[in-house]
Amino acid sequence: MDSLLLARLQFAITTSTHFLFVAVTLGLVTLLVGLQTAWVVTGNPAYERLTRFWGQLYVINYVLGIATGLVMEFQFGLNWSELSRYVGNVFGAPLAIETLVAFFLESTFLGMWIFGWHRLRRGVHLALLWGVALTAYASAFWIMVANSWLQNPVGYELRDGVAHLTDFGALLTNPTLGMAFGHVVSAALLTGGMLMAAVSAYHLIRRTPDHALFRTSLRIGLVTATLAITLVQGFGFAQFGPVGRVQPTKFGGSPEQEALVADWTARFGPGDYTPPVLANVGLGFMILIGFALGCLWLLLPLLWRDAIIRLRFPLWLVLLALPLPFVAVLLGWISREVGRQPWVAYGLLPTGQAVSPVGAPVMLASLIGFTALLGTLAVANWVLLARHAARGAADPALGRPPGPGTDDTRPVPVFS
Repeated sequence: MDSLLLARLQFAITTSTHFLFVAVTLGLVTLLVGLQTAWVVTGNPAYERLTRFWGQLYVINYVLGIATGLVMEFQFGLNWSELSRYVGNVFGAPLAIETLVAFFLESTFLGMWIFGWHRLRRGVHLALLWGVALTAYASAFWIMVANSWLQNPVGYELRDGVAHLTDFGALLTNPTLGMAFGHVVSAALLTGGMLMAAVSAYHLIRRTPDHALFRTSLRIGLVTATLAITLVQGFGFAQFGPVGRVQPTKFGGSPEQEALVADWTARFGPGDYTPPVLANVGLGFMILIGFALGCLWLLLPLLWRDAIIRLRFPLWLVLLALPLPFVAVLLGWISREVGRQPWVAYGLLPTGQAVSPVGAPVMLASLIGFTALLGTLAVANWVLLARHAARGAADPALGRPPGPGTDDTRPVPVFS
């Protein structure tokens, strides 16, 4: 195995693992904002318990997701130093903004929200969560700005063999940005909604005492996932239109493809400029999953009736469907990234010229070490999520009233 293949494999593992954390984080924080806003507006303590329960799962995923993000960032200096040298002046700008937004603003707001229970006024505490959500979306936006530039380099010029940013506005109006960002956000909402619906279905199957509570979160999760899958399909198919022509080789069959390949052959030498078949395979399976999840529109009215919920069978369908959005997220990311090959920056920097001059043994050791670390974080995350989700919403640790013997045992009104 050569260094390039090992570096690509390592980056695929790190980015895919981190992206799963991001999808859950972005989806759950949106649902949390809705739950806590409902609590502040209505004063219904049931919404407070739901906020505490889902907020606890969100915090677990966020903390371990940050750790996977830090591991991923090391890739640019360790394995892709030539990428950093060649396009760092352009690619690094949105990444720097994202770092300031995510690691400073978002983390600060979240820390104040976690420790602000029973210390801050409800309106202030809610504003902090809104701040967490808005900065999370801003973080995702700037990441997609950076990724979209790799998909379609714009607003730069080459000087002394290095790309320099000349038009920051061009980064924000990149034709590969808008639909891709909408696709990612709606996929995150789908993932968060399905997670909420599946955990709620688990508790309803077990017939836990908090039946009314989880019936409500089941409906909230299903409505979110059902609306989100429609957005996912819309933003996804929109990228086959004019936006798809920005990368003529990605899906094949474009009239501009032959002229573009001839130009690349003249500039970079002969080679295979066709993306690997893995990109189209991933795309095909992602579309199939998207159509399958579209059946939520048929399931939603059934699960709105208590008589159907008591049958349990539809609940099992929701529970068993939980892995589907996660698989679709991975397949979509693979399709987008592998479909860009053999380029790191499309038409500008070949992947083989972006890798660090590191020997295969060192790269293999790095791959093994990073994969083991990421695997440990991922397993720890899902074990903790499963454990705390199974405990139910009787008395989550997040937001527990201070002082000894102050378990939150207030009665919860039954939702209609």
